[in-house]
Amino acid sequence: MTEPAQEQPETAPSETSTQPARRRVVLTGISSRAWEHPADRGALTALRELRGFDELIKGLSALWNERAWRLAFLGGAIRVDHRQYPRVHRLFAEAAATLDVAELPELFVQYNRALNGMCVGMAKPFIVVNSGALELLDDEELRCLLGHELGHLLSGHAVYRTILDILTSLARRLLPIGGPTAVFVISSAMWEWWRKAELSADRAGLLASQDPAAALRLDMKLAGGGDLSEVDTAAFLEQAAEYDRTGDLRDSFIKLTFLLGRSHPLPVARAATLRQWIDSGEYGRILAGDYPRRDDDRGASVSDEAKAAAQSYRESFARSEDPLMSLLRRISESASGVGEWLGGSAARVRDWMGSAGSAARSSTRGNGSTEPTDQSG
Repeated sequence: MTEPAQEQPETAPSETSTQPARRRVVLTGISSRAWEHPADRGALTALRELRGFDELIKGLSALWNERAWRLAFLGGAIRVDHRQYPRVHRLFAEAAATLDVAELPELFVQYNRALNGMCVGMAKPFIVVNSGALELLDDEELRCLLGHELGHLLSGHAVYRTILDILTSLARRLLPIGGPTAVFVISSAMWEWWRKAELSADRAGLLASQDPAAALRLDMKLAGGGDLSEVDTAAFLEQAAEYDRTGDLRDSFIKLTFLLGRSHPLPVARAATLRQWIDSGEYGRILAGDYPRRDDDRGASVSDEAKAAAQSYRESFARSEDPLMSLLRRISESASGVGEWLGGSAARVRDWMGSAGSAARSSTRGNGSTEPTDQSG
């Protein structure tokens, strides 16, 4: 469904902004399904079917853990509002308004020089940003980072990750056969889902900022720090393409080991994946008002989302230039070719046998031979 887009009022650029003042489209009533990666969305849609269980998890978290987390940051960090870090508060409010967040969550800044942020809690989640992000990012990049964390919050990643942790723990206890192998497979699947959740949040960050260049700069700063005066976006994306296709099977297996136990994709992969999403046209369609609404979330189909996830993996497999993926594609194509050859050969043999049989019967009739008849009696 497409609705006329609303726009936020223009805001004046601050001293740290690299962009002129401009308007952003307010994505009224947008569902988190609009930005969720198909693999992430498929898992979340299935977990959301466990209605009641998510509320139970939230309630249990609120009893103790979440209170302790909030008190820790209330006592050891700075809570952002119009008096403390007003620039950050303004960017946060604008990002939330763009994503049509009904109630602005609490935001804290903690002293940590790493470029990072996190969404904490389940019943009443809040967001924490490291002081390093404030030092390294300009306004648009920071808006993108804040939108990223709001994306995690709106998707409920913390809640559903906890549910998945519980289900995984139960599966490990109920699947004694296979032992460490079963645990490894389950854990690997969980980390894969979480990496896709990070890609979802990257899209939310882009939608909040509506500045593709800033979103890519954020990935570049995650890779190389805050000074981009001697860094080029096109060269960085070329680097991402080289990482995907470089080397031989040894490099493919090495890259797989990089992902073991890793919750975030590598920066070059994040930049390339976000660029692909923009180029697919989906980002532009959302800005034009063509996106799923929250009011329709309960009607989301688990089977449809599972099919979309499978299709996403097929497209990624077909697009990848990684040596291992290329080899697997060739094997698949060869197997398909062998199957077609075998099928065609069988058909040709069947046709030849049919033709030979017809010719033999015609020859028998032409020689005047007749079948014996019973002349007794």
